[in-house]
Amino acid sequence: MSRVPHGHTLVVGLGLSGGAIARHLVRLGTPFMMADTRRDPPGLEAFRHAHPDIEVHCGPLTELDLQAAREVVVSPGVDPRTPGLEALWEQTLAGGEAPRVVGEIALFVRHCAAPVAAITGSNAKSTVTTLLGEMAQEAGRRVAVGGNLGTPALDLLQDNPDAELFVLELSSFQLETTPRLAAATAAFLNLSEDHLDRHGDMSAYRAAKLGIFRGAAHAVVNAEEPLTWPDDPAIPREAFTTQPPRADEWGIADYDDGQGGQPWLMHGKTPLLAVADMRLPGRHNQANALAALAMGHRLGLSLTAMQHVLRRFPGLPHRGELVGEGQGIRWINDSKGTNVGATLAAIAGIGTTLEGKLVWLGGGLGKGADFTPLKAPLERHAREAIVFGTDAPCLAGAIEGTLPVTRTRDMAEALEHAARIAWPGDCVLLSPACASLDQFPNYMARGDAFRDWVNRHLASLDNRLDSQEPS
Repeated sequence: MSRVPHGHTLVVGLGLSGGAIARHLVRLGTPFMMADTRRDPPGLEAFRHAHPDIEVHCGPLTELDLQAAREVVVSPGVDPRTPGLEALWEQTLAGGEAPRVVGEIALFVRHCAAPVAAITGSNAKSTVTTLLGEMAQEAGRRVAVGGNLGTPALDLLQDNPDAELFVLELSSFQLETTPRLAAATAAFLNLSEDHLDRHGDMSAYRAAKLGIFRGAAHAVVNAEEPLTWPDDPAIPREAFTTQPPRADEWGIADYDDGQGGQPWLMHGKTPLLAVADMRLPGRHNQANALAALAMGHRLGLSLTAMQHVLRRFPGLPHRGELVGEGQGIRWINDSKGTNVGATLAAIAGIGTTLEGKLVWLGGGLGKGADFTPLKAPLERHAREAIVFGTDAPCLAGAIEGTLPVTRTRDMAEALEHAARIAWPGDCVLLSPACASLDQFPNYMARGDAFRDWVNRHLASLDNRLDSQEPS
């Protein structure tokens, strides 16, 4: 059995985060060894080329003696309960002596001098992270944005030595191995079933997410989801809601600005921005805007700067992305909706804003999810559900009833059917509630295929109209 040299840090995982951890340790001059549980992991040769003097172990961690290690740092994709780590992880949870198991964000916290704004949730965390980052930049702050989204946190630290603020999207995997984040403001947006293959049950999944509040100076939570609230009542917290807010909440209410009453984003009784002035579509994105406003307010960002961003921000690709509109029909790409919770938010968020109905496209690999929660909101908001992919039969069985359900072979056939049945005032929404890997390399490729088809379809409508104009 090989062993970690005495006093060395062991880094587990040769992915994106593992590379960032390695570069960070090189900069610090910390001796370390790499490991990956796969015999021939992707990126191995590139790592050896970049770090020829670093020893690499490939294969089960049970074949590696870790007892002489100074510390074990795991990438987010590595379960700390992996065979070979489980005893050290239990020792870590019990507060035992080194070697302890931590993650990349724990290293980031040790060396970060600037305030951190942190965002987690089952859904929408990328949108809120990006929104808050743009708000800070608009307000003149030197801000670095990344984490689970985009650039790894340790690379952000190196690339932005003069940053005044770090805005980080953090996953349950990252938070689980972060002993104390100590964020200036931390948001837990929502909680729905996901990653149970890693965490085991919803209680453990929530517990991992709640790590975002360890040492936090301020919490932003969802008033409509008490499971997002920190267990520690001593942490000052503010809540957002899609309902009319109480005095200390961020919400949505009708406000008469002199041109007739219309829905506004509000802080208590203070109007912030007319909903109609936002580019982001859907009630769920109004909630995202409120969460970002609450965090920005705590950070001292000007309301004017935050309003400017909300007026121009179109959303992220594949996350409630408005692809286009033709003949009064909107086409929205929410391919990132890979679980039931994300799709429920999209259906309710967009469905409540339409003059017409949703034409919903769903399907793919369901990962054993329970699709029955989709039935009631689809019956309320949808004209028809069109399902495709491997788990289309399971999905159709869960939602069939008063709602028309059509099964197709693939998404292209689903789009053709949607174009035939949609009416003016409707929205064709791709929010599949499933992973994409049965028919696409990833959710981005699925969303790109949706966008390409819609753009061709809208262009054909324009050409048809042009050909009908009198000469």
